[in-house]
This record gives sequence, structure tokens and C-alpha cells, in this order.
Amino acid sequence: MTIDEELNVLDSNLRRLKIEYEIFFSNPTKRPPTDMEWKVLAALRKFSDGSKMSFSQRYRYNEMAQRYAIYSDLWRKKSRIREEGYRRPQDALLSVQGVREEEHAPAAHHVYGVQHHDKQDAFAIACSDPKHEKEKVQTLYNALVEAKKKSGEEITGNFSSFSSFVSKKTQQLRKEYGCNSVEYTVELEGGQVRLKAKAKTT
Repeated sequence: MTIDEELNVLDSNLRRLKIEYEIFFSNPTKRPPTDMEWKVLAALRKFSDGSKMSFSQRYRYNEMAQRYAIYSDLWRKKSRIREEGYRRPQDALLSVQGVREEEHAPAAHHVYGVQHHDKQDAFAIACSDPKHEKEKVQTLYNALVEAKKKSGEEITGNFSSFSSFVSKKTQQLRKEYGCNSVEYTVELEGGQVRLKAKAKTT
């Protein structure tokens, strides 16, 4: 099985895990979906170093890892509430709201690894429709290339593939988070370049 195929399985299992947890929290007789969660965690651990993945594969993996982290935090809170009982009105509300509340939080999606100490040097730009914002995408690409040159990293992929990537990712995040635009940042952290995408809800 190729890396892309394994990532497809991980994505499918993560979606299934979310559904099974929703069923678990809506039915007091259900048991938590520990088997499915184990499969998701095993896959996340397998690809955690990202050494064998391409730029787009690392982005996909990091997006799913971030999504699982958001879900997992909410599931942990809801499990604690379920065990302790609904002591406060807001706890009862949380118990039935599902994951959407957390999903709308502007969560950073790490595209690929880097580390640099001064985040004030980060470049940021927001896109709503990259297909009609070619100047913005070109500026973002130039910032990414410049950052990689400064850090001595290899530059892979051309502007065309990067533009297509940004367009698809913007469309995906806008749909998933219900946001107006997506803010992309190029940062240096620990000597490596990291591209991040964050849903902008305002």
C-alpha cells in the first residue's frame, strides 16, 4: 500500500471514529470506540516523522493530526462530563453540541516542519479565492522560496503545483470551518521552514 493509500485509510478511519464517538455520546449503553481510535493513533504514530512523505503528503498528515487533536480534546472533556454528571448548564450544552464548536476554532494546520526562534519575522497573507488572487499566491510562494533559501532547505515543486495546492487547501478549509478566508503564514522555527494555514472567521 502506498503512502497516499495509507493516508486515505487514515482519513476514512478518522471520519468513522468521529461518527462512532458521536454515537457513543448520544447512547449511554454504547462503549467508546477504542479499537478504531487505536487504529487512528497507530497510523498517526507511523507517519509522525514525515521523512518519507512529499510536501503535499506531509500537509495532509499534519492536517489530520491537528483534526484528531481537536476531536480528542473535546472527546476527553465530554467523557469527563459523562462520568461526573452534568454539574453545570454549559456542561450539558457541551455534551450535545458535537465537534462543530471546536472545529470552528481557528486552528493552525502545519504544512511541514520547521523551527525558527523569531516568529515576528513570519510572513502572513489571507486568501479567499486563490484562483482569482494570483498575485497573493505568487507573493506567498516567493516568501516561501526565500525562507527556504535562507534556511538552506531544498526547494521542491514549482509555482503551478503550489498554486493548485493552495487553491484546493483554501477551498477545503473554507468548507470545513465555514470561514471567509484562510490565512497562510511562512515561519522559521528551529532552522526549518513551516507553512501554516489557519481559518479566519472574521
